[in-house]
Amino acid sequence: MLMKKGAEANLYLEPFARVLHRAGEGKVVVKHRISKRYRILEIDKQLRESRTTLESKLFADAKRAGVPAPLVYEVDRTGMRIVMEFIDGRQVKLVLDKLRPKARRKLCELIGRQVARLHRAGIVHGDLTTSNMILTRKGRVYFVDFGLGGYNPLLEARGVDLHLLRRALQSIHFQVTDEAYRAVLAGYKREFGEGASEVIERVEEIERRGRYVPKEERAWR
Repeated sequence: MLMKKGAEANLYLEPFARVLHRAGEGKVVVKHRISKRYRILEIDKQLRESRTTLESKLFADAKRAGVPAPLVYEVDRTGMRIVMEFIDGRQVKLVLDKLRPKARRKLCELIGRQVARLHRAGIVHGDLTTSNMILTRKGRVYFVDFGLGGYNPLLEARGVDLHLLRRALQSIHFQVTDEAYRAVLAGYKREFGEGASEVIERVEEIERRGRYVPKEERAWR
């Protein structure tokens, strides 16, 4: 069953028994990277294969860093598919605004701590939005969709990651943006430790750059 149709990949929710082993129970998520007709065939294949491999490794390394992420069951480099654990929960996007202030701050601090864990491990998510975070009944927040992620310990990359999260909060959760972002930063500072202030200062610098660069020029950066 198609869950989500994306620009780079489609997500399917399938029975475990159908995809992996007939004795299995429950469901799995299958991420299939789709071919782009405008690309040269060899380049298209190489890109999809490398991104499939990279994303599966990022899932594993995120878990090692202490960030909940789906367990990868299978990586199909020929079919360009990742078969992974289905996380039963709700997108943070759908619940954040409805929480009471104390619960919302607690959730956002947890998100900030997990972003810091990624950054300390040299990982950037690349698409930090509340759509790519799943809140379970037990209060765990899983980070999903590392399709734009990578390994980059540089200050600029970390700043861009947090900047994207801030922009997502401004766009989707505009009524609670300031409160939520302050809580994210509080969690980030606590977890990241020394050097967190430099990352946060870089976020502000990136924000100033975007504010004063003409829109038509921003598209090419």
